[in-house]
Amino acid sequence: MAANTSWAALGKATDLRNRILFTLGLLIVYRLGTFIPVPGIDGAALRDFMEQAGQGIGGMVSMFTGGALGRMGIFALGIMPYISASIIVQLLSSMVPALEQLKKEGEQGRKKINQWTRYGTVVLATFQAYGLSVGLYANDFVSADIDQSFFIASCVITLVGGTMFLMWLGEQITARGIGNGISLIIFVGIIAEVPAALAQFFASGRSGAISPAVIVGVMVMVVAVIMFVVFMERSLRKITIQYPRRQQGMKISEAQQSHLPVKVNPAGVIPAIFASSLLLLPTTIATFSGNQTSPLMSTILAYFGPGQPLYLLFFTLMIVFFAYFYTFNVSFKPDDVADNLKNQNGFVPGIRPGKKTAEYLEYVVNRVLVLGSAYLVAVMLLPEILRGQLAIPFYFGGTSVLIVVSVTMDTIQQAQSHLLAHQYEGLIQKSQLRGKGKARKKRSPVRR
Repeated sequence: MAANTSWAALGKATDLRNRILFTLGLLIVYRLGTFIPVPGIDGAALRDFMEQAGQGIGGMVSMFTGGALGRMGIFALGIMPYISASIIVQLLSSMVPALEQLKKEGEQGRKKINQWTRYGTVVLATFQAYGLSVGLYANDFVSADIDQSFFIASCVITLVGGTMFLMWLGEQITARGIGNGISLIIFVGIIAEVPAALAQFFASGRSGAISPAVIVGVMVMVVAVIMFVVFMERSLRKITIQYPRRQQGMKISEAQQSHLPVKVNPAGVIPAIFASSLLLLPTTIATFSGNQTSPLMSTILAYFGPGQPLYLLFFTLMIVFFAYFYTFNVSFKPDDVADNLKNQNGFVPGIRPGKKTAEYLEYVVNRVLVLGSAYLVAVMLLPEILRGQLAIPFYFGGTSVLIVVSVTMDTIQQAQSHLLAHQYEGLIQKSQLRGKGKARKKRSPVRR
């Protein structure tokens, strides 16, 4: 597609230009909101605490909230409650017959499921905001002259409202902008934290805390991971599809052959976001709890923090689970694909249409997902392990690299699709104008 798309035509593609400007405008609004603090917060005390937690859960949470949690901005919860609600609703929709039936009802069913997801977002955001506000007050991160009940109530309302506003922003970007709105919000949050992380990294090198060899090694590793992610995200397994000869009137068209592309990672960045959001929940609560010295909270922080063995184990299991779950329930449904091929008179050579084709597609995708899951686990866990071994003083994870690369590729691809559609519209209009001009020339003059 890129080869056939002229980016010089971007200035003439009014719709695409408006979509890009609309997306940038809403993302700027999001970034401004991360700097608006919740009323009553002691910013200095909270900043010191987050700097101490920067290598662990604090750094990981800041990655997903664009630094809003460290400043306790109105978007401190980020978009994570919405993602968690989406996970729950999608899990239930594959187990509850009523929700499964809604998925089959087309646009109306999708709207109802989205509505239930919004309700779930409000509930989860309320619980998280309440726990966070109680922890903030208990840890003396609130100004001394503010009443506890007033602070908790105002904090919960502000944080829940911020999350719902972010959810609305993401939906508006998806519908009227370019790219996936939720993914772009997370993407911007990650990119916004990169300059500060790099400055801290190189400052550690100048002070002698990190050797020059480690700095060079980390930079080489980042470039290698990015190249590997780009390669794997563009890798496909092509399944041959044949269409028989067709007769339309007196004309007989020859048999055609095409390919059904199956990505090595059909689920994309979703497993990384889902797994990270679920693992962030218990550790975030433990970090901001007012009773961190209790055995339960100490255990959670000790064993479920980024880089810890149990964290890596659960992270791996969740990545594999969500890779398979999201692929077969959302991005690639073998039964639906087989039915579509059957309706179009297409078939896989040597495989009977219908159920046998669905079983074959499921077999192929299962084998592809073994490689795809291994790729996701390697990309997301290797930086975690190396970061702990090299004592890098800021959070660096494969999740952030995967999200940045995947969202960038997806957004560029959507922009190219819009640009290509604009070019085709221009060609159609030109051909219509030429046709009208020829028709006028063929008209004979009217005699009076």
